[in-house]
Amino acid sequence: MYEQIERIPADKLVSLQEKRLKKIINYAYSNVGLYKKKFKEAGLRPDDIRNIDDLAKLPFTTKDDLRNNYPFGMLAVPMKDVIRLHTSSGTTGNPIVLAYTRRDLENWAKLTARCLSVIGVTKNDVFQNMIGYHMFTGGLGYHYGAELLNATVVPAGSGNTKRQIKMLKDFKVTAVHAIPSYMFHIADLCSEMNIDPIRDLYLKKGIFGAEPWSNTTRERLETIFGIDAYDNYGLSEMSGPGVAVECEYKDGLHLWSDYFLAEVIDPISGERLEDGKKGELVLTTLCKEAMPILRYRTRDITILTNEECSCGRRHPRISRLLGRTDDMIVVRGTNIFPSQIEDVLLKIPGIRDNYQIIIDRDVMDELTIKVEVTKDIFNDEPFSLLNLKNRAENELKTVLNLKTTVELVEPQTISGETEKTKRIVDLRLV
Repeated sequence: MYEQIERIPADKLVSLQEKRLKKIINYAYSNVGLYKKKFKEAGLRPDDIRNIDDLAKLPFTTKDDLRNNYPFGMLAVPMKDVIRLHTSSGTTGNPIVLAYTRRDLENWAKLTARCLSVIGVTKNDVFQNMIGYHMFTGGLGYHYGAELLNATVVPAGSGNTKRQIKMLKDFKVTAVHAIPSYMFHIADLCSEMNIDPIRDLYLKKGIFGAEPWSNTTRERLETIFGIDAYDNYGLSEMSGPGVAVECEYKDGLHLWSDYFLAEVIDPISGERLEDGKKGELVLTTLCKEAMPILRYRTRDITILTNEECSCGRRHPRISRLLGRTDDMIVVRGTNIFPSQIEDVLLKIPGIRDNYQIIIDRDVMDELTIKVEVTKDIFNDEPFSLLNLKNRAENELKTVLNLKTTVELVEPQTISGETEKTKRIVDLRLV
């Protein structure tokens, strides 16, 4: 369905990007006060941006820019042309308001349909969408993409897990969209209900996101459910899910650069980095009508490559996220990303995928990792728990070069039916 644009020759892709870039630059400058101001402060005119390299002349857009223009300061269209609003959670101040025209929603559906098509979703699939249907963009984004592919959509939303399992079984669901940690909660309840996820369900594939997850988590999901598990990437500021997705080779996520122009920068200096270097992802929307966004600092750390994938798709790929610039933990002068901790923990038998990082301060910072263990380990002899605790602490120290305290807890102590496990609890901020 999307073969032509996915395998577009490199020169034609660049030509399309630059045509759209010039148009969006002029559009944002003419219709969004923030961008007119940023251009003026930088001593730039829209005509100064002639190609992709010139994009580096532009100032960045940040989350604070969006919050400070709450609610409608970023709109490029009259309110009568806005047919949907979403928002971020707003837990640290004003939420970010996301606005969509009719064409924005049509384009968003095409992007999520493209992602689902890449992982093999077709009109023959029954697709259960287990992400929240509310102001969060995750649920509705993939809902309309799946419908565009003529798949049978089950708009299950989040929570009510026993009912989710009944629908998975009774409706013979073959594909799911979910948060990884929630799938393990489903597996736990399947066990209690004497349901074997492989024997009794019909799942073949799943697309997962909304929280960081590792290759070890992928392996567990695929083993428990007998599926192919694919990562995807999106963020509300760009529309929602649908920015990038893994193909069958699972060697990076294809970023749809006919809609989003990607750069990777040094998060400290702001300088653009060359291909293959780790840095912060910066995105520019190329087709947004209601809210065009130029050079948006996502705070996500990744590696961008333009090498052609083995699948033949020509769009650049980003690595699975390597952390974020804003949830990097600094403990006793050591920089730590939650993904480092997850990678260590999930390779240890007996440890489940749910964990919580707690930072406290007495005389000096203390790092505690609370982690769930499997039921058989918790019910075993006390020395088994002690050995597991010691192993986890030793392996974390080797990787982090920092002493941690590991606290082992029973299954489902941390996890549950909420959409996201709170990974970091920083008591130094209380």
